[in-house]
Amino acid sequence: MRVLIVDDEQLARDELRSLLEEAPDVEVVGECSNAIEGIAAINRLTPDVVFLDIQMPRVSGIEMLGMLDPVRMPRIVFVTAFDEYALKAFEAHAFDYLLKPTDPARLERTLQHLRHDQAPQNLAALNPPSRLRQIPCWGRNRITLLKVEEVQYIASTPAGIYVIGPDGQERFTELSLRTLEEKTDFFRCHRQYLVNLDHIKEIALIEGGMAEIITDGDKVIPVSRRYLGPLKERLGAG
Repeated sequence: MRVLIVDDEQLARDELRSLLEEAPDVEVVGECSNAIEGIAAINRLTPDVVFLDIQMPRVSGIEMLGMLDPVRMPRIVFVTAFDEYALKAFEAHAFDYLLKPTDPARLERTLQHLRHDQAPQNLAALNPPSRLRQIPCWGRNRITLLKVEEVQYIASTPAGIYVIGPDGQERFTELSLRTLEEKTDFFRCHRQYLVNLDHIKEIALIEGGMAEIITDGDKVIPVSRRYLGPLKERLGAG
C-alpha cells in the first residue's frame, strides 16, 4: 500500500510516518506540508492512499479534493484535530479518519479497513467546492495562486497545462484541463485551449470556418470550427 501524507504540521507528519512504517505492507512514498504540494505529489507519485489534513492554510484539505482529477483520485483518510467535526462529517458517510494525536490502535483499524474494503468513496458527500476560486501554478522556487477571474486562457501543450494570467506570463499547473473546464466557467474554444470569456477583446474570422480570439492582453488563441458556433452563441453574436 503506497501512502502519501499531506499535513502542514511537521510533528504530526513525523508521528504518522513513524507509525505507518511499522506496518510491513505500507510504503510511505512521500509527505507534503500543504495542499498545493499534495496535488503535485499525487500526480507524480500516484499513491494508493492519502492521509489528508483538513485544516491547512490557503487551501484546505476539502478544497484540495475539488482540485483533483476524479480519474486519478486515491483513497482518502482524513486527519483532524477537531473531534466533533470529524464525527459529524465523516462517520455519517463511513469515511476513514484519524484524530490528532494519532492513536496506534485506531490507525491499525483504518489500515485493516483499507486492506479489505475497496468500495469507491463518495467524496461528493463532503461537499468539496464545485467551482474553483483560484488555480495553483508552479514556477521556479515559487507557487502562485491565480484568481480564476484574472486568467486570460489556459493551454494544453506537450509539456503540460499552462495558465496565462493578467501579465501574459505562462505558468504551469498540475490541474488537468478536464478539471479546469468542469470547475470554472472557461469556454473550450479548441481541443487544447480554454478561454475566459470576460477577457475576449475580439474574434477574427479566417478562411475555412476557423477563427482566432484576441484577448484583452493581446494574446491570440485558435478557435476550431466545431466551437465557433457555440462561442458566438455564448457571446450573443450567434
